[in-house]
Amino acid sequence: MENASLSDLLKQLNTSPSGLTTQEARRRLAEVGPNEPAPARHRSVLLQFLSFFASPLSVILLIASLVSALVGELVNAGIIATIVLLSVVLNFIQSFRSQRAADRLRDQVAPTATALRDGVWAEVLRRVLVPGDIIRLSAGDLVPADARLLESRDLHVLQAALTGESMPVDKEVAQEQSPSAGPAEALGSVYLGTSVVSGTATAAIVATGRKTAFGEIAVRLTARPPETEFERGTRNFGTLIMRTVFFLVLFVFLFSIYLRRPAFESLLFAVALAVGLTPEFLPMITTVTLSQGAVHMARRKVIVKNLEAIQNLGSIDILLSDKTGTLTSGQMTYDRNLDPLGHPAERVHLYAYLNSSYETGIKSPLDTAILDHARPDISGYAKLDEIPYDFERRQLSVVVQTGTGRELVTKGAPEAVLAECSKYEVDGQSRDLDVAARAQCEATYRDLSVQGYRTLAIAYRPVPEQPAYGVGDEKNLTLLGFATFADPPLPEVQDILRGLHTDGVQVKILTGDNELVARHVCAQVGLDVSHIVLGDELDRISDAALPQIAEQTDVFARISPAQKNRVLLALKRHNHVVGFLGDGINDSPSLHAADVGISVASAVDVAKDAAQIILLEKSLSVLHEGIVEGRKAFGNVIKYLMMGTSSNFGNMFSMAGAIIVLPFLPMLPTQILINNLLYDLSQVTIPTDHVDPAFVLKPRHWNINFIRNFMLFVGPISSVYDFLTFYVLLEVFHASGPLFHTGWFVESLATQTLVLFVIRTAGNPFRNRPSLPLALTVLAVVLVGLGLPFSPLASILGFTPLPMAFFAFLAAATITYLALVELVKRPLMRRLTA
Repeated sequence: MENASLSDLLKQLNTSPSGLTTQEARRRLAEVGPNEPAPARHRSVLLQFLSFFASPLSVILLIASLVSALVGELVNAGIIATIVLLSVVLNFIQSFRSQRAADRLRDQVAPTATALRDGVWAEVLRRVLVPGDIIRLSAGDLVPADARLLESRDLHVLQAALTGESMPVDKEVAQEQSPSAGPAEALGSVYLGTSVVSGTATAAIVATGRKTAFGEIAVRLTARPPETEFERGTRNFGTLIMRTVFFLVLFVFLFSIYLRRPAFESLLFAVALAVGLTPEFLPMITTVTLSQGAVHMARRKVIVKNLEAIQNLGSIDILLSDKTGTLTSGQMTYDRNLDPLGHPAERVHLYAYLNSSYETGIKSPLDTAILDHARPDISGYAKLDEIPYDFERRQLSVVVQTGTGRELVTKGAPEAVLAECSKYEVDGQSRDLDVAARAQCEATYRDLSVQGYRTLAIAYRPVPEQPAYGVGDEKNLTLLGFATFADPPLPEVQDILRGLHTDGVQVKILTGDNELVARHVCAQVGLDVSHIVLGDELDRISDAALPQIAEQTDVFARISPAQKNRVLLALKRHNHVVGFLGDGINDSPSLHAADVGISVASAVDVAKDAAQIILLEKSLSVLHEGIVEGRKAFGNVIKYLMMGTSSNFGNMFSMAGAIIVLPFLPMLPTQILINNLLYDLSQVTIPTDHVDPAFVLKPRHWNINFIRNFMLFVGPISSVYDFLTFYVLLEVFHASGPLFHTGWFVESLATQTLVLFVIRTAGNPFRNRPSLPLALTVLAVVLVGLGLPFSPLASILGFTPLPMAFFAFLAAATITYLALVELVKRPLMRRLTA
């Protein structure tokens, strides 16, 4: 179909240049499926729910419940099954709601395309495009599907993702194509996965989703990407827990067998121990915490495409950005037209206007300023051709027909345009650009740059009639003069940069502007401009030396996209977590390579597709708030890990010790499971908690050594109080099995739950108070634990009422336990927040 003639193609697609109706597009979508080359696998809600039962511990507990039922222990079987069900339901509900919230946020920045529906051009989601849709393409767009061109104008497409070609290729309407033409040779086709560098076009979609040329590649790209720092930290934490659980449970089970206790009861007890030590709510707590962080960030105009990116955003210690739109407003205002010697010259604006109005590439802020400044009469000119902008030449030319012939009109960076000039024009007279005159012209634009003006050089030359024009025609130009633009620094940006620096984020500016403009603007906002590295200097610096130079330099000027990427990779090699803020076509490689790619809602599709974070407003202030929110979300995840490892480890260590000296099990398996369920319920609201101000003052990374040390130092304190409780129950209250089980259940739950108020902050718990939901949840769980021995469920669960004197001991033990943990935790957590 793709190689048919255009008329036959439209017939085969059952479409026309007027496009499809909305109703017909919906019908086709139901028939061919979404336009996703490697669609995400969406499981049904039922399958998602059942998947939560698939964890090894849940499977073991359900098997234990089944065996208990078969041997007649129906009460135990029901209790175990109920606990597993409650845990799974809670985990599912919280994770499902959080994931839905995250999905809704991603939908806000879902990629779109411009399609002709019901005779009207409209923005539609890329995934709902179907064969037969008529689409419109312009510079900066990602091609949304495989399509044949119906109309085109100076279209240049980058096909590197598909063919490996590093340079843009020309595309134009072809009535017919060779059947053997592939993506590299098909002049009249554009393909999913490529991007438009310049020009405009309309096209008819011939293939979507997996049927595109990119489909097979995209399926391979769905292979798991390299793990993020967050995923690596979670994996290392899981490994730590698995080792601890394995050795502790194996010891308890083998020792129980050695003491000739019933094998099934010993196995059930060992499994219950494993459940007690494993923070099985970690996935749920992590998902809820990160998704709530994403919601909070969205309120601050920061949209997160992947939840893991939140922690990565909080870990940034270097932010790379252009100066335009971050240090400055990006709203350029046209200032003056000057001839090569710095005198006013109106003809400069006429030629600048001709160039910008006929340009089909992305309109830069400078183009917008030119077109908004004034509208000279250009009815006597007609565009014939265009030589698109590229980031190496740093200039753009159009060829126009005038009343007397053809002229090539060029605008671009002054140093680039001046290098191609052999003449200059003053007062309508063309003169040779000798050494002295060239020095005068250079002095003109340098003086303007020192004053902070952005400057474009405008040049022209008559050209002969020929079919097409290229870069080779940009020679022997006549310099007409300079157009200047003002874009002063934002008034609040210096304070924002100071705040970022205080919070451990160093901002480095990578700009294509010359060093004079960069120095003027960056000095005004407080950046160090004592040493500015230029693009040509960068090319002479070795890869081995670049990381150290990049660390010590705040401003890079006259730098190309490839050089930006090189600086970024050099900083990553020195173990920096690098964020890159960009919104242009040329920024996509760096957005991919950065630890966190950050773009804006108004960016071109290529940049938004490459980024992990989308700012609804291009502002360092908005980004700063997003970084702080990322650190808060990570801080709450760390709280759960510290609680889950220290308290659980202490209690399970006590279990292992108790089984050696007691003639009966220290706690029944069902009681261990209930204890663990109540304990986990007390932490469900951790995502709502406040985070220490000190924690957000610097980038944070996973520190498994800290978590292990916290577990080893704080956990045994819990065991000391457990052993003290054993002594009091056995020697003071002369406890039998049921009374011992009940007393230790209550003490264990009260101490390990209330200690959250101490562990949740590195400072004084009375000064940094918990959130209201967290406080209420913890207190409610403790009250439930205290009331269970006196409830109708007591006999079923194996509890017995406790004497009132025990509660006096419990109060004293809990208060002293919390005080001792407070003393021990401070030096440990001082390292975390240092």
